[in-house]
Amino acid sequence: MGFAPQTDGGFSGIFQGDLGYSFWNRKPVVELLAIKWPVTFELGFLGLIISLLIALPIGVYSALRQDKWGDYTGRSFAILCISVPGFWLGTLVIVLPSIWWGHMPPIMLIRFTEDPIGNLGMFIMPAIVVGMALAGVTMRMTRTMMLEVLRQDYIRTAWAKGLRERVVILRHALKNALIPVVTVIGPQLILMLGGAVIIEQIFNLPGIGRLLFGAITGRDYTVVCGVVLVLGVAIVFVNLIVDLTYGFLDPRVRYR
Repeated sequence: MGFAPQTDGGFSGIFQGDLGYSFWNRKPVVELLAIKWPVTFELGFLGLIISLLIALPIGVYSALRQDKWGDYTGRSFAILCISVPGFWLGTLVIVLPSIWWGHMPPIMLIRFTEDPIGNLGMFIMPAIVVGMALAGVTMRMTRTMMLEVLRQDYIRTAWAKGLRERVVILRHALKNALIPVVTVIGPQLILMLGGAVIIEQIFNLPGIGRLLFGAITGRDYTVVCGVVLVLGVAIVFVNLIVDLTYGFLDPRVRYR
């Protein structure tokens, strides 16, 4: 049974928000996605924030301390973040605290509206796991672009004028170095959504990834098509945000 017969208006129903019904529980796919999507969005958003908080300071520091111990440490940490599989790190995050301190992550989802602190406590560890790989790639790109920008003539002019180091680094160097970094973050965010399938299974998070995994194993093709469609729209939206960010970082490409 294909996807089109499951909607009231065939494929035209997709443009009216009709994605059909689940084979198993006969619930509308749109309703299932509306319930699951906020979980995946929060996981991805927190993962992005954590990755940037880790990657940008280390990347800038590594560039400023090129070929010194600080640089070697930062580069080694970036390679470690990229190399460690997310499912392995997620398993360690759950198993080791339970062995050492007898602490297990919550089994039931805690909504942000019900308990904001409990919600953040539930999402912080999976968000760190999701953000580690993105942090590694962002660190390396930030370091590379900072080294290139710091060699530019206008940076030398800024130093020669006696501007403070913080002003030169943050206002002049980092802002221009972030343009290629944003380009890299876009595709990495898309890959991070794919990695959420495994992370949500490990941490028992009822998000889009877990819904997709259950739909594939249960051959619920209507739900699979609905999830893929939503992820495709998310990819387009992420690329749009990346393009709009260029205008903020570089006035020369600002849209009029």
